[in-house]
Amino acid sequence: MLALTLDSAKTLAIVVAAAFVVFALVSAWMIKNITTKIIAVVLLAGLALGVWTQRTSLQDCADKAKARGIQEGSITCTFFGTEVEVPSA
Repeated sequence: MLALTLDSAKTLAIVVAAAFVVFALVSAWMIKNITTKIIAVVLLAGLALGVWTQRTSLQDCADKAKARGIQEGSITCTFFGTEVEVPSA
């Protein structure tokens, strides 16, 4: 399984969300049919929102772990089902 650190998962989430927004804008410019354009923009915006909420959930999990003083390896935070290491405070 792919192991991610907290920082790399947060960075990855920002990059993926930004990519979905860029793809939505490019598709809106390139697609001529208005119905297809709307569907593509809504779909890509929804994907970007999903990635962003996963990033927020990951940050909340890490903040709670650090607030409780939990040491590294004793808590599992997930990012789209992938376990992420929470560094000790």
